[in-house]
Amino acid sequence: MPKLCANLHFLFQELPFLDRFAAAADAGFRGVECLVPYEAPADAIAERLRRHGLTLALFNLPSGDREKGERGFGALPGREAEFAAGVEQALGYALATGGKRIHALSGVWPEGRDKAEGEAVLVANLRRAADRVAPHGIELLLEPINPRDIPGYFLNTPGEAAAILDRVARANVRLQLDLYHCQIVAGDLATHVRRLLPRIAHIQIAGVPERHEPDRGEVNFAYLLDLLDALGYEGWVGCEYRPAAGTVAGLGWARRWGVGGA
Repeated sequence: MPKLCANLHFLFQELPFLDRFAAAADAGFRGVECLVPYEAPADAIAERLRRHGLTLALFNLPSGDREKGERGFGALPGREAEFAAGVEQALGYALATGGKRIHALSGVWPEGRDKAEGEAVLVANLRRAADRVAPHGIELLLEPINPRDIPGYFLNTPGEAAAILDRVARANVRLQLDLYHCQIVAGDLATHVRRLLPRIAHIQIAGVPERHEPDRGEVNFAYLLDLLDALGYEGWVGCEYRPAAGTVAGLGWARRWGVGGA
């Protein structure tokens, strides 16, 4: 059965961040993921995970000033020092919380600039970061994100991400496949899952196009979750969606997979 984890920066937003851990556990989740755990001390997060029997399945590297539209530095020339500092900060959180997978954001690319320069920067950054975290059993993940949600984001398609992974050539740098983004930019979700499964370390879901619950919209996520089972996927499936009318009220879709009550 797929292991669903709650994204605590999308779900349970009616609660303060540290209170969302209890709410996720009460709803039946056994894992959580975070965009920016840095708003709370690492030891406070670790305590909430222990208290509620939760696994920290995924969190992001520091992404910069989100109010100004920054979404990481991985591919951005001249921001290498900030990327490296973010790796050190994230490693501290990983060691404190037991988190083993960190999403390395690529960043928003300047319009009209040759992406070849950014690809070289991203590959070099990921190699250095992978070598830094590998002794601790930690993986870095690369996620393609659709340009509608984040205009100008450097990586948009699974093919682009796979090409970067080929160049990085580190076993602990793998793919984070958000099926919401994949549907918007490429479609053909089942084929992408089958073809990319050996490279996938984490999957995320949300309804398309509104990014509400996965049972809303144009994608048959029940079929895809069954497919993941049939293919032997053992990783987490992150619920990174915007509840249409409250987190708990919208969890009926997840009861089949052990979340949301009987």
